[in-house]
Amino acid sequence: MNMRNSLSISAGLLFSLLLTACGGGGGTDKPISTPKPSVSSISIDQLVYRKNSNLTINGKNLDLGFNISNPICLTIKELPGGSSTQRVFSCKVVNVGILPLSITAGDGSSLYLSNITVPLAAQPQITMGTSMGNIVIELNPAKAPVTVDNFLNYVESGFFVNKIFHRVIKDFIIQGGGLTADMKEASNLTKIKFEGGNGLSNVRGTIAMARLSDDLNSATSQFFINTVDNQNLDTNFGGYAVFGKVVSGLDVVDRMQVVPVATIAGYTDSPITPIFITSAIQTK
Repeated sequence: MNMRNSLSISAGLLFSLLLTACGGGGGTDKPISTPKPSVSSISIDQLVYRKNSNLTINGKNLDLGFNISNPICLTIKELPGGSSTQRVFSCKVVNVGILPLSITAGDGSSLYLSNITVPLAAQPQITMGTSMGNIVIELNPAKAPVTVDNFLNYVESGFFVNKIFHRVIKDFIIQGGGLTADMKEASNLTKIKFEGGNGLSNVRGTIAMARLSDDLNSATSQFFINTVDNQNLDTNFGGYAVFGKVVSGLDVVDRMQVVPVATIAGYTDSPITPIFITSAIQTK
């Protein structure tokens, strides 16, 4: 079952950075003690959801290599100017809640471990205007941080405007977010990692990512809304990742699922009269 023209998904959030350095030489007549890095303190300049944050690590021998395990961030990169006593990293905060930050040496021994709290005032909401009415979708970054960040990137860029719901199956799903009215697939951002098995189920009114049936990590912009309870999609073909739910406009979704459909340009179950996404704005 191909759910790109079927359904899609993605996300994972453990980001490890390994810094390495060459070791020195020594004589052969006695063992040489190998120095190890140590961490004395860390500081983070801000912890704001979907903003860049700088992580400063202080210690000794930091040029010898260490690992950062940081589920707070989507990406992490080192800023220039680091030394053996201080290294600074930049990352985009995508996760929320109480999350562990772990730093280990190259041999796996612990150098630092602490919980970091990323606050979120309210769950993000998107108001999606369509040619059949408005749908308000509440997103869940705590359960699907990569997927939610990806969806919000498309919203902020205006990508969804004038895309269509190209696949409508009564008592199953409505799917859209990737095709234009002439049934051409629009250019997408990078594929995201699969975030299924996150505790959210494909029940009525939830939104999940569409993907290729043979590739868990192939979701881009296409999404679907479950019009009935579809718990089988939690496991079919590896599952499909839920990342939010409709909190207003489910009546609009219900009207969409019963429109006349046909096979158009090779796409089955396509509305004969196109259903357009006219706007997508973050309203909370």
